[in-house]
Amino acid sequence: MKHIIFAITGAWLLNIVAQAQEFPPQFPIVPGFGGIYKIPKVQKNPDTTLTYRIVIDVTQGAEKSDEINPSLNNIARMLNLHGLGGVSKEKMEVVAVVHSLATPTVLANAAYQEKFGCDNPNDKLIQALSDAGVKLFVCGQSLLARGFYPQPLHSDITVSISALTIQTEYQQKGYALLKF
Repeated sequence: MKHIIFAITGAWLLNIVAQAQEFPPQFPIVPGFGGIYKIPKVQKNPDTTLTYRIVIDVTQGAEKSDEINPSLNNIARMLNLHGLGGVSKEKMEVVAVVHSLATPTVLANAAYQEKFGCDNPNDKLIQALSDAGVKLFVCGQSLLARGFYPQPLHSDITVSISALTIQTEYQQKGYALLKF
């Protein structure tokens, strides 16, 4: 019986490895982050004639201080999915506002090291998102309330008076609101 279970488990693992080789992660807009997969015979791709205006409410933090923020990585995934679907980086107008439990994500590496005892694992991801054209804000209210003001921040982060004002401003400008 054990041999059958091992054989089935081995076949299952080989299938996973084969699929991983056949469908490697893609990074068309944000290199190295937010890997997505090309789906054969997809029946619906994003409309490449549209300009996608999106404001993202980033509130979730990572479970551990040495892990990248899954919400920021999800922004990279969203961009890469649109890119894989044929939408150019120039047709993606994305704004992200970080607050709540995600606030420490945007600390400069030295400040992050002092607070958490490790390098900020989000440094390269924040840089990659900025390079992809994402405008990144942090809520000043969250910085102050969570004890991070006036700590140095990643150089690609802009302090806003609040997350609420970023969200309402960009929604008034026609941006769709996503929450990560």
